[in-house]
Amino acid sequence: MGAEKNDERKVVHIGLPDLEPEKLVEIGELAQETIIDRIFEDLTKSEVKDLEVTTRINRGETLDLEIEVYLEVPIFVRTDIGKLIDEAVEMAYRAVEQRLREIAHEGKGKA
Repeated sequence: MGAEKNDERKVVHIGLPDLEPEKLVEIGELAQETIIDRIFEDLTKSEVKDLEVTTRINRGETLDLEIEVYLEVPIFVRTDIGKLIDEAVEMAYRAVEQRLREIAHEGKGKA
């Protein structure tokens, strides 16, 4: 039972400043690309049975980027996928922070 697959799901939330819709899409795409690139640094395409990286923008009391990562590999793949996902999400978080700083700096130049 469950012996033929190895999977992991992780959801994280990143607080965002109020941004234009195009910038929000750009931030979501940056997070997705960063995560996918990091995962394929460690795994080949044949080692990945299923990979889903979903980003959602939630507008509640705060603006929030929700990142959900699901990765499934065959049981013979000896990789700590929980650790790999954590590293990929951390890289995405840093990339998003860096891009937000760039956007803030661009905004100061326009004022």
